[in-house]
Amino acid sequence: MSDDMLSTSPRRGFLGRLAAGTAALGLTAFLPITACAAEKTVATASDSSSTPAEPSEWPGVLKAKHKMAIDAFAVNSGFPLAFAYTFGVPYASVTPSPVTAVIILRHEGFPLALTDAIWAKYKIGSAMKIIDPVTKKPAERNPFYNAKPGSLLVDDMAIDKLMAKGAIFGACNVALHMLSAMFAAAGGVTADVALKEWTAGIIPGITIIPSGTWGVNRAQEAGCTYCAGA
Repeated sequence: MSDDMLSTSPRRGFLGRLAAGTAALGLTAFLPITACAAEKTVATASDSSSTPAEPSEWPGVLKAKHKMAIDAFAVNSGFPLAFAYTFGVPYASVTPSPVTAVIILRHEGFPLALTDAIWAKYKIGSAMKIIDPVTKKPAERNPFYNAKPGSLLVDDMAIDKLMAKGAIFGACNVALHMLSAMFAAAGGVTADVALKEWTAGIIPGITIIPSGTWGVNRAQEAGCTYCAGA
């Protein structure tokens, strides 16, 4: 896989690959969610929010007074997660929490939704130049999920910690199809196998949504303000 294949700066190149890849794979612009993907929808109900039973209903009825959508269109050293954390900091002593963060993992931020096994097999850290803060080498695991204490800027910005506090995550189905196909060769498998493995490798509690831009819109329709993740 060439270094420029997943460059995190020129989005125009990504969009060009998206258009070409969509045509090559016979996908429509609005990809259907597979049955396997639908099964990955996991409720993470809290006092301040509720998640839907079906991806099409995402993000559900948000009951919190303060609601923000974080548009994680790039990994950006984990800062989309840090933004979700800092959003809740002023209300940390309030019970129940009056805050709900809705985090949309799309575009080049999608790999944040994947488990360690997928990061390792498909060499995501190496291809996307993401350094593991523990090893100081290209990440062979998702460094933002079940992170080693002290490895992140703040422990509570880890995906699992945010989920435990009621954050709602959605992962783009279009990026799932496109990126899994692009990384298939790195994993030594076909695009079809990569898609199945990536779908099964979504972190439990993260909902696969029709597209990331759809998710950004739906979160705002549900009452969220907008925060760019990069």
